[in-house]
Amino acid sequence: MNGNYYQNPTFPTIDNSNDNYEDGYKAGQLQDLPMQQSYIENILRHNKGKKVRAYVSFPDANEWKDKIFEGTIEQAGRDHLIIRDPSNGHWYLILMIYLDYVEFEEKIEYTEINFI
Repeated sequence: MNGNYYQNPTFPTIDNSNDNYEDGYKAGQLQDLPMQQSYIENILRHNKGKKVRAYVSFPDANEWKDKIFEGTIEQAGRDHLIIRDPSNGHWYLILMIYLDYVEFEEKIEYTEINFI
């Protein structure tokens, strides 16, 4: 049914004869690599404590579609950002799926890891 129109997906396989992955990594080596730093949650995590403006869009909202949250980065995870606004004491849990971008008031701490 597939014919020649679409290529079937391929996945990395483990060569059990010498415990090497297809791309040259040995078994057990992948979890020993440092965490990829260019993911947005890791960038936000490295900048914990900095003042930001988080621009957020809620496409299904009737009252407001776009909102700006101002405050200090307290935590960041794979799917969320927690900001504390010291001016009013409010804490905001923002889902990453709604986050458009983040504006910093100072230099961003950023480290990129290149895998060779």
